[in-house]
Amino acid sequence: MKRMPFERPTEHYDEHLITIDEQICALLKQRKELSGNNPGFPPFEYISQWAAMYELYEDFLKAVFGTMMSEEHYKPMVDPTGFRKHIPVLKSVVKGAFFYTLNSIRQYANASVVTISMDWDMTNELPSSLYKHSYFELYVGEQYDCRMTNGSSCSGHASYNYVISPPLPDDISGMELVFKEFSKPFKNNETGTEIVFRVE
Repeated sequence: MKRMPFERPTEHYDEHLITIDEQICALLKQRKELSGNNPGFPPFEYISQWAAMYELYEDFLKAVFGTMMSEEHYKPMVDPTGFRKHIPVLKSVVKGAFFYTLNSIRQYANASVVTISMDWDMTNELPSSLYKHSYFELYVGEQYDCRMTNGSSCSGHASYNYVISPPLPDDISGMELVFKEFSKPFKNNETGTEIVFRVE
């Protein structure tokens, strides 16, 4: 999702900390490289031990390690500029009780924008689990960064917008746009549902 600009919470900074803070940054880089950028999350018993050993709160350490798991979500996001054209796609996929559509791709000078729509029948009584809010991650290829910027929903309908950078080629023949469903954000709880739009 699009983030609000971060504002420095205070003007105060103790310059005696600069060496330690730089070491923290160096350790974060070392941790990232050693784990292959896939660190996971320490078992709670480790966190309890470290909290006691270093006189820190357990929930504080959980928040710190949780933030380190989602570094990629802090990567600067491209803001699409210089609209050029629409590329028609006009594809639909039925998956269970849901009807997914991808009408077009908006081409900008620096990015592409995709909107996926999701519709379902509200007249029949379906299990409430079908209406639980889900999160979809878009995958187009290793060379593309795909981010959901916003979404909305109402009775029987939802839509999600994604920014793709660099922009897709104007000729998208043969490409696949794969939407993977997660029960929570940050790619932790994949449901197994994939919505695939193949462009011919």
